[in-house]
Amino acid sequence: MGDMRILVVDDEPGMLEVCADILRELPGTQVVTQQDARQAVALLERDSWDLLITDLSMPGVNGLELLQRAVGHDPDLPVLMLTAFPSVDSAVECMKLGAVDYLTKPFIPDDLLLTARRLLEARRLREENRVLRRQVERRASFDEMIGGSMAMQEVFAAIERVSGTEVDVLITGETGTGKELVARSVHQRSLRSAGRFVPVDCGAIPEDLMESELFGHERGAFTGAHARSLGLLEFATRGTFFMDEVAHLSPRLQVKLLRALQERTVRRVGGTQEIGIDVRVVAATSLDLEAEVAAQRFRMELYYRINVARIHLPPLRERRDDIPLLVEHCIARCAGELRREGLGVHPAAIEVLCGYSWPGNVRELQNVLKRALVMSRSGELTVDDLPEHVVAAAATPREGPDPGFFELRDERIASFERDYAQRVLTACHGNISQAATAARLPRGTFYRMLSRHGIDPAQFR
Repeated sequence: MGDMRILVVDDEPGMLEVCADILRELPGTQVVTQQDARQAVALLERDSWDLLITDLSMPGVNGLELLQRAVGHDPDLPVLMLTAFPSVDSAVECMKLGAVDYLTKPFIPDDLLLTARRLLEARRLREENRVLRRQVERRASFDEMIGGSMAMQEVFAAIERVSGTEVDVLITGETGTGKELVARSVHQRSLRSAGRFVPVDCGAIPEDLMESELFGHERGAFTGAHARSLGLLEFATRGTFFMDEVAHLSPRLQVKLLRALQERTVRRVGGTQEIGIDVRVVAATSLDLEAEVAAQRFRMELYYRINVARIHLPPLRERRDDIPLLVEHCIARCAGELRREGLGVHPAAIEVLCGYSWPGNVRELQNVLKRALVMSRSGELTVDDLPEHVVAAAATPREGPDPGFFELRDERIASFERDYAQRVLTACHGNISQAATAARLPRGTFYRMLSRHGIDPAQFR
């Protein structure tokens, strides 16, 4: 975040000078002094401040009036009162009106320094907590990336190459492939790992709120802006700022983001100050950004700004060898969450999962497994526990000029199932219950097998 700003108000020039000299020892702090309380009111209403230090007894507008005006304008502004004539009544009155502390003149320099540092730190923590409360950091599909396939090994190698640099990164891949996992991995292995990882989903926040979300706003900048709010770019200073689905940004915000990334400064909505930021930007998209640029829906300059280093995540259907590893990992994690330890997966269920194309990628796999575990009544996940559309689609032969082992195996299994089901139905005269009993299969499983192969039992009656 930018420099903390302190306004010191006192009608004695000597006291202003003393306070300024002491407070300038605080790093990253801007100190402004004002002898005229009326001018101080104007400053409070015009600019944003992180701490007000004011004398209690002043001509014209006294300290209590200034305190009321300050707290009325910014209820979160900490106010430190100074006075040469202390009394219990005046201290109580100050606290009632919103002052957070009280120092008696003459004071020890370290007392002022320590008190100011404490109040500024509390102010900073309050603002950061406000950002954290509104910034819901979505949990990734898995705590770590899983994959032994060549495609994922290339992704891991790319992460290692870019992590040690400070360049901005663009991550591409279909929805559900784990782009945020890659972004977190880049952050954790980078020189900024001690800083924050701040994600924002550009496609999930309405356009009229996104500007304030990215750049922050000053109090009163728009209806409902009752307090100053840090933007996520400012909040991510010294860390990594992850923009998921960056292609969904509006053209107007693309221009403003481009300027912020070029200048490394932001201006809050309703503000006049340029605030320096020190962030590394990692952007992600499931769209073809080159096509978006060609269609003039995404600015070319912004594309080149974020596309310095690029990591592409392959879809799950292109790395089927990783599916058993992902299943094992997800089952172990979900079983812990559901308090069903020791759950296993039947080999036939693994075969079905490997045969499905997973249009929703790893996220869909996780959801299917979690749902299956919730519905399963045994200690082992079987084909019967899987959704019908997954089982049916997995049994459909995949197209390809040179079918491999899995394709040929699936075709042979499908052929065997059709022939077997027809023989049993013939023997049982189309009675599904009797046929399922003869096949030693649950009735639901047998019925799904018939549906999968388009077999009508009525033809055998």
